Amino acid sequence: MVLCVLAAIPTILLAAVASWLSGHAEGEPMPVAVVDSPSPVVAPASAVMSLRRQAAVLSRRANQGVLAQSLSGLVDRLPGTSCLSVSVDGVPVLSAGVPSVIPASNQKVLIASAALSVLGDDHAFVTEVLGPDPVDGAIEGDLVLVGGGDPLLSSDWYPESSLDRFPVFNGTSLDSLADAIVARGVRSVSGAVIGDGSRYDDEWYASDWADGIAGIEAGPIDALLVNDARVLGDDYRGSDPGRAAAREFQRLLVERGVKFGEEARSGVASGGSSLATISSMTLPAVLREMLVNSDNNTAEMVLKEIGLKASGSGSRAAGVAAVAAHAVALDGTATPVDGSGLAASNRLSCQLLVNAIDRDRDFFEESLPVAGSTGALADAFLGSPVEGRLFAKTGTLGNPPYDRDPPAVKALAGVVASPTGERLTFALVLNAPTVNDQREYRPLWDLLATALGAHPTGPGVSVLGPE
Repeated sequence: MVLCVLAAIPTILLAAVASWLSGHAEGEPMPVAVVDSPSPVVAPASAVMSLRRQAAVLSRRANQGVLAQSLSGLVDRLPGTSCLSVSVDGVPVLSAGVPSVIPASNQKVLIASAALSVLGDDHAFVTEVLGPDPVDGAIEGDLVLVGGGDPLLSSDWYPESSLDRFPVFNGTSLDSLADAIVARGVRSVSGAVIGDGSRYDDEWYASDWADGIAGIEAGPIDALLVNDARVLGDDYRGSDPGRAAAREFQRLLVERGVKFGEEARSGVASGGSSLATISSMTLPAVLREMLVNSDNNTAEMVLKEIGLKASGSGSRAAGVAAVAAHAVALDGTATPVDGSGLAASNRLSCQLLVNAIDRDRDFFEESLPVAGSTGALADAFLGSPVEGRLFAKTGTLGNPPYDRDPPAVKALAGVVASPTGERLTFALVLNAPTVNDQREYRPLWDLLATALGAHPTGPGVSVLGPE
């Protein structure tokens, strides 16, 4: 008799699901892109027969089916070279479109995931000053400012300068490092400040970037970078990041009363005592700035640090090799070319972005721009069902002329927090000739927001469970 009852439970509950679906979604076919991912069967510690437990499982599956169905309109309107993937609490629900797309700045999601894996949460970037020990306040020789790959090393004036749309935050104060040198009693230096960026190679701009990007959207990139290669009083970025950093540090020391005999320049340290050091905030805080501000320089420097840790080479080539290996570990594939996503030759899949976010979902939920509130999403999704609970990275790439390859890119990947506590992870990457026009991508974003914001709308446990 017990076996008969057990056998009847799924039949009864499935009939209830079918009845609910027929009453709420009649005439709406399920998209072929729905992922069939049944929950694993786990034997209970003791023999327990529970209609409510079975009802919870079936309710979850039914709601995921309704979610996939509600996204079918978006799937039907995807441009032919685009993709969409969605999971609920790490369980794949839908995957549609092509397996390889240009991600634009969604590349930074993959870079952040790889950095957390390769470098670890406790990683920090250390900047050091080397030189002879001061004698009666005087240094015979040079001070060497040695870069440790800190992408957020900044003078105190820089975040307030309004030179960029999104000012640096979570920065490392170069002023504090200057104060530490003065605190050592240094009053004069016979030589100059030397800027040493030799931790990384000297490829300051990625070769795959299109015209008009280098020095404007990103770069120059080196292991010593201060204020994104800007010096107070200059209108343009410095062409040599090490020299620009040395000039700015020497300027801060002069401002504090230190005298120098020579002009600042770039070079490589050849010894000396450690006179002062300063550490960045730990890696998650640095990556948070990268994601919220879509900071291209931070992404490129983190990529080189990944390469240094993975293979001993602080180069873009070593970094992209490590990121590609990380993609395989995430059950996906990618062809990374840079860290920022500025290169149109980057390739990855929507499912890889979802897998990356799901791997460190708490970090991404805390670190991505918030719909209607912060970063590039401050003015997006206002008044929509996902305002304040959609956390996502945007991506945009123009690539003129519009009628030739590569296509333009508009991307969005992140997490939506549902009212029931579930986490919906998604990636929508659109590749099409003029898709970065709001008239093209905003209707698709709205379809996505409506579907994700309404979840769950399927039958609940009260419908499927015992009365």
